[in-house]
Amino acid sequence: MPLIELKKVQKTYYIGGEIPVRALRGVDLKIEPGEFVAIMGPSGSGKSTLMAILGLLDKADSGEYFLLNKDLSRQGESDYAVLRNRFFGFVFQTFNLLPKLNVSDNVVLPFIYSGDTDGEKREHALSMLKKVGLGERLKHRPNQLSGGQQQRVALVRALANDPLVILADEPTGNLDSQSSKEIMGLLQELNKQGNTIIMVTHEHDIAAYASRVLTLHDGAIITDERKRPTPAARLPEMKPIEKKRRWCCVAGLLNYTYEAYLSIVNNKLRSVLSILGVMIGVAAVITMLALGTGAKRSMEETLSSLGTNILMVRAPFRSSGISLGSQGPTRFTFADYESLQRIEGIDHVVPYVTGRAQVVFQNKNWNTSVVGTSVDYPVMRDVSLELGRFFTPSEANSKAKVAVIGQTVAKELFGAENPIGQSIRINRINFNLIGVLPKQGAAGFQNQDDRVLIPLKTAMYRLLGNDYINYFEVQVKDAEQMSYATERIIGEIMRLHRLPESQRQSIDVMNMAEIQAAAGALISTLSYLLGAVAAVSLLVGGIGIMNIMLVMVMERTHEIGLRKSLGAQRSDILVQFLVEAVLICLFGGVIGIAFGSLVSWALSTLAQWNVYISVGSIVLAFTFSVLVGVVFGLWPAWRASKMLPIEALRYE
Repeated sequence: MPLIELKKVQKTYYIGGEIPVRALRGVDLKIEPGEFVAIMGPSGSGKSTLMAILGLLDKADSGEYFLLNKDLSRQGESDYAVLRNRFFGFVFQTFNLLPKLNVSDNVVLPFIYSGDTDGEKREHALSMLKKVGLGERLKHRPNQLSGGQQQRVALVRALANDPLVILADEPTGNLDSQSSKEIMGLLQELNKQGNTIIMVTHEHDIAAYASRVLTLHDGAIITDERKRPTPAARLPEMKPIEKKRRWCCVAGLLNYTYEAYLSIVNNKLRSVLSILGVMIGVAAVITMLALGTGAKRSMEETLSSLGTNILMVRAPFRSSGISLGSQGPTRFTFADYESLQRIEGIDHVVPYVTGRAQVVFQNKNWNTSVVGTSVDYPVMRDVSLELGRFFTPSEANSKAKVAVIGQTVAKELFGAENPIGQSIRINRINFNLIGVLPKQGAAGFQNQDDRVLIPLKTAMYRLLGNDYINYFEVQVKDAEQMSYATERIIGEIMRLHRLPESQRQSIDVMNMAEIQAAAGALISTLSYLLGAVAAVSLLVGGIGIMNIMLVMVMERTHEIGLRKSLGAQRSDILVQFLVEAVLICLFGGVIGIAFGSLVSWALSTLAQWNVYISVGSIVLAFTFSVLVGVVFGLWPAWRASKMLPIEALRYE
């Protein structure tokens, strides 16, 4: 039974997609086990095409291919990949060693695609390197070896999986005469041990080593000369084709990750530029989300201090109708204050009179907000003073000139000095400073720390000259009675000021819980918007990765062809390049998280911005960076996986 048999095999190529070139014209060929066959002929005779079809690197347009009496003509590319790994070993003229791998890693490449984890076979392959004089070169890179040494490594790699057939394409074409003799001696010795060898050459002295010489001309065999009988060789059993998913196992993924790491390290500039794009995107996402989250938390803290059962009663100026505000003829008075306190279900009512004033202490002065209020202010706002005390009911009723200041005012006027008991002047009027408020932060456009609190009547009659109240804050006992309290408040004010029903809308009663919800939704939207803007930079980095990966595929076309000749299936190539893209994004993601955290810290420390980096934002940014690697690495990886072995090997 023949080892390989071709029947009426034809192959046509098209130059420029239009001009046909018939490489093989109905070739019939039988190769017996144990033969040493040399294929000769002038350039363009079809010998390389015949070699590619024999080694399942290419597929004939028509005809039949039998391996151990099994017809392979209708098998697919994935089946060919398994057969190439199991039955064929390739020795190329240009060696086709991967420069990023050392000698031992190059030799064990076939085991990656066979899924074979047998340590003895790997040790045997490495021991063969020692037999051919490369025992001390196992950790050397191919560029550290001579041409003859590289070809010996390629020959050992071809033998690693104990193949049925060794196919050598011009194995001595790039070697000096001495190295050529050594390589041919090794091939001859392998043939004596029972290996079938098919060799393409154009040199007669090299063909003399073969036991059978085929001569091709214009795609047809014109001579078939047998120089000596073929020694008997045992035929192996043709087992069913099993397609193992090497990339699904941990060992396979670790190997792909290792090779991806080597590729990144060996192409430093390209890798740094790719990682930089992802890093900037991830850092931007982290920083923007930290700013948004910080602003949201600050707003929530400020609004939560007001409580969810607070109503703010205002009467802003309107272009038509009656106003109860400062710009209208009818205003809030102490009668309104006393009436609101009597409404059932209301705990506290705090009035406010506001204005601005110049505050002076010795040679320091500060322009700030002055707020006149009642003694219930710290109760409603749930505020405990940092220093001193709040003014008492007797001080409030007697229009006492006492003041409580915020943190910003205290810092600007007193620095680190204790301000309690000091005398300050507010618009040239002396006030005794009795307390300092705790740090409260900003509420909207107002800095709660940049204010001075004084008794309501003091503000109205001694300092600001107002005879009206600007607005009220009303604390309701039960949050479920907010709507009821709102209607009662509006009704009471309309009764006191004899307003018609048509003027009901002139009185604004704002629910602080609703304001908190609206403000929270606004800040959340702003956070997502900032995150989306930052994500655009991450997408730009992903597009950069895709472009670089496409260039990488073109640069590594020969490597793709080599891997496929060793048995790599499309899924292996796809996962190999995809892992590389994801690994770049992982590096960029980790560095981006660190850089984004550093930027956020700088904004918080130097610019005094309120930022907060949440675990969710880190997970989101990191996950997004990995998805960028998958999405933008998929197209180049798919392009690489679709390449045909022979086209990849011939690519220039």
